Amino acid sequence: MIRPLLCLASLVLAGCGGGAPAANQAATDAAPGRSFNPPVPAHLPNIVRVRIETDAGAIIVALDHRHAPITTTNFIRYVDDHRFDGTNFYRAARNKWAPKQGFIQGGIAHNARLMLPPIRLEPTSETGLRHGDGAISMAHSTPDTAMGDFTLDVGAQPGLDAQPGKADKGYAAFGRVVAGMDVVRRILAAPTAPTNPEQIAKPVRILRVTRAD
Repeated sequence: MIRPLLCLASLVLAGCGGGAPAANQAATDAAPGRSFNPPVPAHLPNIVRVRIETDAGAIIVALDHRHAPITTTNFIRYVDDHRFDGTNFYRAARNKWAPKQGFIQGGIAHNARLMLPPIRLEPTSETGLRHGDGAISMAHSTPDTAMGDFTLDVGAQPGLDAQPGKADKGYAAFGRVVAGMDVVRRILAAPTAPTNPEQIAKPVRILRVTRAD
């Protein structure tokens, strides 16, 4: 199956035809309370709510630990150790045929000072979750792993799901936005760089990310 004209296959960190996004300078700032080797969260509930505060507004996501335990645990490890604080949403990938739909991408932008060891990809064929409207998903580190960059979908993005009968594992959906989709849509609509139509010209700062419950 040919993927939609979003260049979804390049969901790793590079934008469509425009090279890698600009380095996330905010992510180089030392976040308070970060550990060299933070503990792995234990005894997480089936659903873990997380608040993402940005300078464009707040977003709340509900992470599905029951169906995507590896991905959710990894994300919470970044959250609890403040590794997302001071990073950015730096990418707005808009569907060419429906520019109000697509996805935004944010996180550590492969900043070596913020990275934790990569995790195994939990594909949608394994978890049963899908890239529907409001889905949160992990960007690839390699085709089979993920680390600390994530996406939020506006409109269904079935091209990101695993494709049955094919080697393509797709991406790891692991929850959905439960509040703040208006903020996600505003970020998706943000002006992008003239040399890279997916790179947000003025990245949206992620002020802090914390557990909501």
